[in-house]
Parts: sequence; C-alpha cells; structure tokens
Amino acid sequence: MAATIIDGKAIAATIREELAVEVAAFHADSGITPHLAAVLVGDDPASAVYVRNKQRACEKTGIVSTLHRLDADTSQDQLLDLVGQLNADTDIHGILCQLPLPEQIREQAVLDAVSPDKDVDGFHPENVGLIAQGRPRFLPCTPHGIQQLLIRTGVETSGAHLVVLGRSDIVGKPMGLLMVQKADGANATVTFCHSRTRNLADIAATAKAIDTYTYKAFEMITNGRAAEAFNIHAEPERIRDRYGRNHLGQAMLLARRLVEAGVMFVSVREREWDDHSSIEL
Repeated sequence: MAATIIDGKAIAATIREELAVEVAAFHADSGITPHLAAVLVGDDPASAVYVRNKQRACEKTGIVSTLHRLDADTSQDQLLDLVGQLNADTDIHGILCQLPLPEQIREQAVLDAVSPDKDVDGFHPENVGLIAQGRPRFLPCTPHGIQQLLIRTGVETSGAHLVVLGRSDIVGKPMGLLMVQKADGANATVTFCHSRTRNLADIAATAKAIDTYTYKAFEMITNGRAAEAFNIHAEPERIRDRYGRNHLGQAMLLARRLVEAGVMFVSVREREWDDHSSIEL
C-alpha cells in the first residue's frame, strides 16, 4: 500500500478561508463580530506558542481575540474571578483557558467555571455530555481537527476500526466519542487503549487508523505493527532523552520508517518543527 502524507497546513488554510467567509456573512447579518478571550497563566513556552497561533488564526478569519496574560503565581481565586468577569461580559463569545495551569490551580475547577455557552474547548461537563449524545455545542479542537483531516482526505471511516491510544479528557476520550457517532466522517468501531491495556501492539495491528499522543505508542507503531496510523505525536522531551540532542533528525527518521513500511497517515508534530513541516518523507 502506497503511503499518503496529509498536508495539514494546506487543509488548515482552506478551513480558515471558509471560516472567514462565514464570519463576514455573520457580521453582515447581525452586526456582531465573534470575540475570543484567551487566558494564559505563567510562562510555559509551548503554551505561549499555542496561544499565539490561535490569535493569528482569529486574525485571518476576522474573529477578534483578546489575550489575558497572568503571572505564574496567580491564585486559583484570582483566575476564577477573571473567568467570572469573562462569563458576564456580553462582548465575549468564547473563552479559552490554556492548559496546563500552574500547580497551585486545580484545572478542573477552572474548566468547570467557564460558562458552557462560551466553553469553546468543549471541556465543561455539560458540553462533554452533549458531545456524547451526538448534539455538540462546541467540539474539542484537536479531535475535531483530526476528523476534518480524515473527511477532507476522503478516508472512509464508516465501519472501520479506530484505536485511540490514550484516555485524556482533551484528546483521547472526545476523539472516540466523535468517531463513534452516527455522522459523516464517523460511524467507526472504536477501541480505547491506555497504560493498563494488555497486548497493546496486537490491538493496534488490527486498526484502520490510530490516534495517539503517547511516546510509547509512537515507538511501537514505527515497528510497522499497524497498517495505517494517524496523528502520531513525538513528545519533544522524551525524544530528546532517548535519542540525544539530535531529536529532530531521529524522530524524522522514525517517521520515514513509517512511510517506507506503508503506513498511510503520519503526522509527527513538535513545537520546534515549524520550519521543517514541509519535509517530504
């Protein structure tokens, strides 16, 4: 089977163009410009990059974005007070609290405090329930992005076996919930695997597609055990610890092995790889 590399940047650009048209039409009809408030606590470099990218995406689509940057020693009460203000602000239509938060702040308390009507991450319990019922208000960005890549690349998921390696509330669980729904780009048979799963490699070998953000799974799949793989995330710290300073080259070499083995979908991502995203494997 010939390998196929999905050009995620090209698809993202197309989606931004489509959204820009929708936002302009919405503004013309209502006079309202969508406004996203992002909250960044501390100075985590990766979080800063993610928030900056989201701001740039908003700018390209005609959405207003406001960044609220708080010090790393911000207390939970102080953050909850800001969230309450944003909930009450009628000019704010979406709220995004960038994770992770500093250790003195309980993440779940903050995510639960965001109004379900402004919870664009889809993390609030009410919104998680709506996703499970197949009538989402908002969709978590990473799982929905993965699904869009599958749909826009013409991958048939109906009846296919999807293995989700990981059970996080951010990616793993919502990914499975989306793919099991009675909907286009879904209707898959979903298996959740995690750190306590037995015979993980054997289960992965039966998959049509694999979604994972775990390094153990990345290394396992590079051995050619799965027919097709998707969204394999090489964690930078673990790559560096295992392969030394030249972690980028080593990880790209592993990705090349995936393609040579006939793996269909590969997305190896790391915050330091932006300048290498067009490398042809």
